Amino acid sequence: MTLEKVREVGPPQGLSRWLYRAPITLYRLGLGGLLGSRFLLIEHRGRVSGLERRAVVEVLRHDEERETYIVASGFGEGADWYKNLLATPRATIQVGRRRLAIVASPLPVEAREREMVDYGARNPAAARFVAKLLGYRHDGSEEDLRALGRVLPLLALESEKEAPARV
Repeated sequence: MTLEKVREVGPPQGLSRWLYRAPITLYRLGLGGLLGSRFLLIEHRGRVSGLERRAVVEVLRHDEERETYIVASGFGEGADWYKNLLATPRATIQVGRRRLAIVASPLPVEAREREMVDYGARNPAAARFVAKLLGYRHDGSEEDLRALGRVLPLLALESEKEAPARV
């Protein structure tokens, strides 16, 4: 089967927006540790306002050796936090109680495909759920995971101490 778009999905509105933003409140209350290492808080600058913004995203993979987190923009390239990080790649993340200065960079298509295949192998139910949430019919095949990697923007959030110097 080939990955199939079955419905259009936009950013959350109303109650679902509140539910998506609830983890930010947990972090503000010092309870981010309840989310474990599967989610992280990104503190970044608004590309237009310059104000501090926050978003909580799922961690697809954590490379402990390079101190890099791979995350996905579930609502595509139009998500504000994603556009903000492209405009100003330096930010801070918090995983549990740990804070880390990072530099964000988009992954090329081939790397996104590999990351989604790896994620799907480690978390098959979560991969199916994410695809459904984004409006795709996904059968769990490697082909569908690769296709999802082609449409889903992924970022590497690399520790500033490890990240190459930016000009």
